Amino acid sequence: MLTRREALVGAAAAGVTALVRGGTDAFAVPVPSTAVNFDVPKGATDCHRHVVGDESRYRYIPTSSYRLEPAQIEDMAALDRALHIDRVVLIGLYGYGTDNSCLLEGLKKLGARGRGAAIIDEKTTDKEMTTLDRAGCVGIRFNIGEGVDGARKSLQWAGKRLKPYNWYVGAGGILSRLDALQDDIAASPVPVVFEHFLGAEARLGVEQPGFQTLLKLLKSANVYMKLSRIVGISREGPDYPDVVPLAKALIAANPQRILWGTDWPHVGGNRAYSNKEVSPYLAIDDGRVLNQLAVWAPDPALRKMILVDNPAKLYRF
Repeated sequence: MLTRREALVGAAAAGVTALVRGGTDAFAVPVPSTAVNFDVPKGATDCHRHVVGDESRYRYIPTSSYRLEPAQIEDMAALDRALHIDRVVLIGLYGYGTDNSCLLEGLKKLGARGRGAAIIDEKTTDKEMTTLDRAGCVGIRFNIGEGVDGARKSLQWAGKRLKPYNWYVGAGGILSRLDALQDDIAASPVPVVFEHFLGAEARLGVEQPGFQTLLKLLKSANVYMKLSRIVGISREGPDYPDVVPLAKALIAANPQRILWGTDWPHVGGNRAYSNKEVSPYLAIDDGRVLNQLAVWAPDPALRKMILVDNPAKLYRF
């Protein structure tokens, strides 16, 4: 008899996106159904993915707000083939806290084509940092502190902690505080990588609070922007026309500091789930999402910069 995991993976490979569990729709790890409509350059990098282990081996922290079906390196093969992706950056999962063992296993399987961003805190030892560094980690995923003062202290701590390793700080969701934090970000001794459009709202356009400061930082500071998780900022899927002005403005500000990522396997849903039940993955068509890059950056040379050159520099491929 098939296990639940085997059934889900088999359904995903067959292109089936929805299964029924307990009367609710639950999505297997998503597989693209739309072909990419432009030539993806060799060395293309997905800069934002997660690896999710089997719960029997990798335990969630008690405060995790979710539990997930496994989404492992083997499950990514269909995604890589469909999107013509050669390199992958694995981002630590908040549900595991500072236990990066699942991330490390994923990096070991990826080998030279993988890099990682771990989750650390003040208790992370130098020995653990060295292990992560040798495994291919080049940055951290970071929950910036509360308010402006908390965020400022967190940024200062991260810069000091990461400088010896030349890692970057990955942060998201702080657009509303960006005006107050811009000098601190500009002074960071390590690169700062903003993810998921930094929590902008597409419907508010380029004049929304903080966005012009974001453009200024892209032009003048050691800052990168990751064009990822479009579903989190747009209300107009699946082609997200409301994101076009934001994406074009970010690319125009400094194309050498723009990255792209899927945020696969798309954690989330249309209702709140407890940490006692498995949350379904969103059924995002990553082929259709990647096609939007050709809308935002019609020039093939510009797309190569975003997909290949910029990640190669930041992630040291």
